[in-house]
Amino acid sequence: MFATLTSLARLMRAGLTLARHDAILPAEYQSLYPAPARWLGATLRIFRRRDLAENPGERLARALEKLGPSYVKFGQILATRGDVIGERFARGLSRLQDRMPAFGDAEARAVVAADLGQPVDTLFSEFGPPVAAASIAQVHKAVTPDGAVVAVKILRPDIERRIARDIRTLSLGAALAERFAPASRRLEPRKFVETVSRSLTVETDLRLEAAAASELGEAAAVADGYHIPTVDWTRSTRRVLTTQWIDGIPLSDMDAIEASGIDRPALATRLTRAFLSTALDRGVFHADMHGGNLFARTDDTVWAVDFGIMGRIGRAERRFLALILHGFLTRDYMAAARAHFAAGYVPARHSVEDFASALRAVGEPIFGKTADQVPMSRVLLQLFEITDLFDMRLRPELVMLQKTMVQCEGVSRQLDAQHDMWGAAAPIVEAWMKRELGPEGRIRDLGEDLTRLHDALRKLPDAVDDWAEVGAQLKAGKLSLGGGPKLRPWFLRLAWLAGAAALGAATMLAFS
Repeated sequence: MFATLTSLARLMRAGLTLARHDAILPAEYQSLYPAPARWLGATLRIFRRRDLAENPGERLARALEKLGPSYVKFGQILATRGDVIGERFARGLSRLQDRMPAFGDAEARAVVAADLGQPVDTLFSEFGPPVAAASIAQVHKAVTPDGAVVAVKILRPDIERRIARDIRTLSLGAALAERFAPASRRLEPRKFVETVSRSLTVETDLRLEAAAASELGEAAAVADGYHIPTVDWTRSTRRVLTTQWIDGIPLSDMDAIEASGIDRPALATRLTRAFLSTALDRGVFHADMHGGNLFARTDDTVWAVDFGIMGRIGRAERRFLALILHGFLTRDYMAAARAHFAAGYVPARHSVEDFASALRAVGEPIFGKTADQVPMSRVLLQLFEITDLFDMRLRPELVMLQKTMVQCEGVSRQLDAQHDMWGAAAPIVEAWMKRELGPEGRIRDLGEDLTRLHDALRKLPDAVDDWAEVGAQLKAGKLSLGGGPKLRPWFLRLAWLAGAAALGAATMLAFS
């Protein structure tokens, strides 16, 4: 009870903090609100501070910084969507990506020495001040005794306790939303918070981030011009991660990208294809692709850093995703609709034909259009209305994928206002579908079916023994089903015959 009351107090504090920064219903957009919202905004501005930034995005950023790292993650996603929230608002939020206040150099050195068990001067011949600071950790540039230039990432002090506190508060907020706003249940707010909380908890163990960087480095081999820094395992622990240093321009600094002469449209296409290639081909992807975590080099390559949040997608989900994307790319909306139903994304009580028509209403206006010709805010609103109309619920296993797609497209649009995500995605999706649905994919499916059949056959003797024991007890009158009539021996024989027939059918299908 005390924990609930504490979380409720923190929720109220969050609301007050946002109100004090005029970040709930900013005055700049007063004319756009309906009458009730205008009245609420005017009421909330009673609590507004006097020394506020002029940019509403910067006001929100400062409020989120005060609230904690979990709230900052939400702001980082918004910062990539200038096409939805407005470029001015997005510029104000961009400070959340890599320009948060750093903690002291003495604290950083103490963490490194304590976790690695040696003085910093022994571990590194040079150890510079922080070069970037985010909500979870900050990064220092250093040089090892053998001359390798490295990036040393160090967790913020007490970050684990702060994240645990944020998660409890967000969980309470999600529960209250489900109880008092029934329409929100379709979005599964509690499951969404659970998914985010798992990723944030993992993000506070840098050993897991090191493993994720290594895994993504292998997956990045399928993407042209996409690279991941190598991990220095001897100088990495739970609170310290050391990787190869990357000299590049962060994609959050568009002025520097423009001045460098890098081909921005080509870079946008490369980024989109890198994300889709790793997600579809390997089922793993960088799930925090905001501009501060992505760097461009003058050789037109893209480097990613910060692997605290990794996304994974199973093979079945990848196949459904590819079928849906391919349906949109080829304007075969019926195929896209069938893929939604086959995956269980749309309840079976709805009409496939009606859903295909709804998808057409979304796809046709944007097909072949460049980013600057498509009002993404209107597209998102239309998609939300369709999900409501067809009772589509949020899929927790796809939360990270959906979030990352929004981030990736947002950064690509910042690089190139005319970026055509559909055009960039087409070669990746088509190549993947040829492999998955062609001979190679069918052979792989057969191999997996045979593996499952082999596992089932290995467990069959144990099942036989179990059923024999059950049969013996039933025959002796020592066992009955739910207190009802005792199971007769002929029923057992019938069950065995049915099981044998099913096993035979599975074997024939596997080899057909």
